[in-house]
Amino acid sequence: MTDSIPQTEDRPASRRGLLIAGTGIAGAAALPAADAAAQSAARPAARPPVRRGVSSITTRDGVEIHYKDWGRGQPVVLSHGWPLNADSWEAQAFHLANNGFRVIAHDRRGHGRSSQPWDGNDMDHYADDLAQLIEALDLRNVALFGFSTGGGEIARYVGRHGTRRVAKLGLISAVPPLMLKTAANPGGLPIEVFDGLRAGSIADRSKLYRDIASGPFFGFNRPGAQVSQGMIDSFWLQGMMAGHKNAYDSIKAFSETDFTEDLKKFDKPTLIVHGDDDQIVPIDAAGRASARLVPHATLKVYAGAPHGLADTHKQRLNDDMLAFLRG
Repeated sequence: MTDSIPQTEDRPASRRGLLIAGTGIAGAAALPAADAAAQSAARPAARPPVRRGVSSITTRDGVEIHYKDWGRGQPVVLSHGWPLNADSWEAQAFHLANNGFRVIAHDRRGHGRSSQPWDGNDMDHYADDLAQLIEALDLRNVALFGFSTGGGEIARYVGRHGTRRVAKLGLISAVPPLMLKTAANPGGLPIEVFDGLRAGSIADRSKLYRDIASGPFFGFNRPGAQVSQGMIDSFWLQGMMAGHKNAYDSIKAFSETDFTEDLKKFDKPTLIVHGDDDQIVPIDAAGRASARLVPHATLKVYAGAPHGLADTHKQRLNDDMLAFLRG
């Protein structure tokens, strides 16, 4: 599944009061009426509040969730994959914000610049954090897109919180309905795959992230692949920004959570995008299976595309997301 905008604000009223007291003047009430009126007239009008480009909310259980807020227009919320953060969506966020949409991309709890709580690293908490972000910003008529693990996050959001505030939904290389191979899900991946991720995380998670990025995530292990060191470095950096315990716990969250009943509650237009050479989340058990569960979903299969198609096929994905939002 790193931007900062400097901002100038009016000095807080409490600070202005301290400065006035420091001059030996108790405040406007101590001035002659004419002088007070003149000072009031000379004081510049208060500026309207400026929405920050980068900010955070604190959840009800005390977790700080960092988010970016770019552009103006209909809101679009982007949920990222493992072990990444909001920066992984930057190509799509930049494109959509430049084309008339307000784009919010958050760092999941335990990832990026958000808090690293010891507990609560599961899909229910991820979905509830997303709900609190949407409520705090009072977003309505919102389009939710989830990449990889983020697809599970928005699916569980729909399952737990409904679609009252939602206009459209998107699953990009997403993990639903279920990644793990079970008797009821024979097309899933065996538990040994995820046990291997956990073992690699404990042994040397820095190496694990480099191996994933330089190999299957972007399809750089395929013959003739054009390897981008920049993509590898970005994946590694984002992974290392995640909390060790949080990223470890998240492996269970994205692999063992069954989103089948959540997907059945999708009642808004839904775009599903998946590469047919996805070595991380195979298309048959994920994108195609989700398309069968979601009424009226539009499935777009990118021939030869890997899991990390938001980077390797970013212009195509940008165009498809924009067309879907405008449609």
